[in-house]
Amino acid sequence: MPDSFLSKLISRALSELFSIAVSSEDILLQKTRKEFKGQKTLVVFPFAKASGQPPEKTASLLGEYLKAADARIMDFNVVKGFLNLELHDSVYLDHMAEILKHGHLLSLPSVGETVLVEYSSPNTNKPLHLGHLRNNLLGWSVAALLKEAGFDVKKVSVINDRGIHICKSMVAYMHKGNQATPASMQMKGDHLVGHFYVAFDAMFKAEIEELVKSGKEKEWAEAHAPVMLEAKELLRRWEAGEEAVVSLWRTMNNWVYDGFAQTYKRMGVDFDKLYYESQTYLLGKKVVQDGLTQQVFYKENDGSVWMDLSAEGLDKKIVQRSDGTSVYITQDLGTALERQSDYHFARMIYVVGNEQDYHFKVLFKMLGKLGYSWADKLYHLSYGMVELPEGKMKSREGTVVDADDLMEEMVNTAKEITTQLGKTEGLSETECNVLYETIGLGAIKYYLLKVDPRKKMLFDPKESIDFQGNTGPFVQYTHARICSLLRKADFSFSGISVGIKLSEREKNVLVLLSEYSEVIHDAAHQYNPGHLANYVYEVAKEYNHFYHDFPVMRESDEHLKMFRLCLSAYTGMVIKKGFSLLGIDVPERM
Repeated sequence: MPDSFLSKLISRALSELFSIAVSSEDILLQKTRKEFKGQKTLVVFPFAKASGQPPEKTASLLGEYLKAADARIMDFNVVKGFLNLELHDSVYLDHMAEILKHGHLLSLPSVGETVLVEYSSPNTNKPLHLGHLRNNLLGWSVAALLKEAGFDVKKVSVINDRGIHICKSMVAYMHKGNQATPASMQMKGDHLVGHFYVAFDAMFKAEIEELVKSGKEKEWAEAHAPVMLEAKELLRRWEAGEEAVVSLWRTMNNWVYDGFAQTYKRMGVDFDKLYYESQTYLLGKKVVQDGLTQQVFYKENDGSVWMDLSAEGLDKKIVQRSDGTSVYITQDLGTALERQSDYHFARMIYVVGNEQDYHFKVLFKMLGKLGYSWADKLYHLSYGMVELPEGKMKSREGTVVDADDLMEEMVNTAKEITTQLGKTEGLSETECNVLYETIGLGAIKYYLLKVDPRKKMLFDPKESIDFQGNTGPFVQYTHARICSLLRKADFSFSGISVGIKLSEREKNVLVLLSEYSEVIHDAAHQYNPGHLANYVYEVAKEYNHFYHDFPVMRESDEHLKMFRLCLSAYTGMVIKKGFSLLGIDVPERM
């Protein structure tokens, strides 16, 4: 990597010129802005005071030293306190040769820290929807990036398999189920249970309407609707361990787990360990009791347990209801303790939508006040909601875009478009089906991941599957084009001739490819797969410009032809590896 030798050289220059001791690991280099000549930029302002010279003079002295000390530095220019360095082609050619000789991109060194990434964490009362897609793809990709950046990563999920929302589906099934099963209804289990969750909401609204018509206030009606009281009583009976209730709960949850497993498999995500709220809430209740003993929590007259976080700029938060049942944050307390015991993590990242921002502020403060020193190692990756052109989705009203349906629709659309464009010629039926799946799912994944996770986004299925522009299919097609070129050339790496003069277009591609490790580092530490997604798109776009300007197979100079084949192979490796960290496959034929 160009940064490696430069950092060491700059460290030596600072020491010899100004007696400034800076480790090469602490030398931060930036990509030079397009309006200036050069590839790497050093910000000199931090060294100006110690050098005893103005920033411009400090930068000039450093530039002169570096240029004289190493022939790989062709030239430099100074813009205020910024030193822009222009590197010799050999820097990038040597780097490419090293990559191709190894046959793979070079990994970043081990950090020696364990990081947990929690994502998905679904409720067992409905199937996964479009919002879950963003959550799962984001969590999986963040974990993959952190692993690539040298961390020991564990992917975890907590299954929210208990609570009032589960009891709502159970109540509706008890009223309207008629012994239905996924097999008898020919439905995935999670879809069947989700059907009863929607049915509960319809029953609830109808009862409220009747109570209001009879003269009751709406707020009173919502609290006393018979079906809601039945759900609350069912939760109490479940926590008491009543066998009939637990048996129905277990049956319906198993239906959902089977459905989730099918969705996860097609989505391409997995987990190292699953936690279940039905188990961790008990540990959470023990934390509550310990907190009462420590006087961190307090009891109200009705027996409910609370923590007062007013001094922290938050509010009072209930952790146990007056009837002894736990609330959502109770299981989060228990789960956090169990994970620290399991993994002794250096950091844990919760991938959860921004609607839960307040919840995680409270959770982290609670754990800190309870005396857990690792509470400050917890981080909420708060991502924006996904909306459709029609507006926001609502699960209980049945207006969500189902993840299974969306994936199937995208694969079918991929089939239509690729057939129309003639991209399946020469492929068998099996190969075509794999291609449709690769393009359809790649389109969704890329579209959802290319946006900064902290931003709300609008998902447009048609735009996502376009073969032009900043889309997954465009990048996938570029990879297939490279594979076709290398097959025709019967390419195998045998070295790169010295003395090749690169065009500006060729050097642009090489420089961009050399930034792969830097992009991985930044994307991992910023928890932002979008940084990698857009980088891979830029690589594909820049390569296509090169491919258009320099027809590789028609080049008569064999040394130059070999270089361009090497450049193509290197580009293909970066695209394939970069997309793999986004969970996206790339086709070799298309």
